[in-house]
Amino acid sequence: MSDSRIPSFRRGVKFRFDAVRDAWIVLAPERLFVPDEHAAEVLKLVDGARTLSGIADDLCARFDAPRDVVLTDVAAMLDDLAERGVVAW
Repeated sequence: MSDSRIPSFRRGVKFRFDAVRDAWIVLAPERLFVPDEHAAEVLKLVDGARTLSGIADDLCARFDAPRDVVLTDVAAMLDDLAERGVVAW
């Protein structure tokens, strides 16, 4: 696993705040995901330019969390979303 991988949302996938649900949602073709609070914070940082390492660093600074744990958790979450067709590396 490389910390320099750059995640981005796949074509047709939208991440936005839904006022009706009062929650962040991921809209993908024929699918809808409602990420939990932690996942939403990660997805807010997925911009197609920031590396996995950069995302982990930002989260560590904001939440005063150990980098190795954050990096492992964020990579696992984004890998799972990549398998589901939501993000691409």
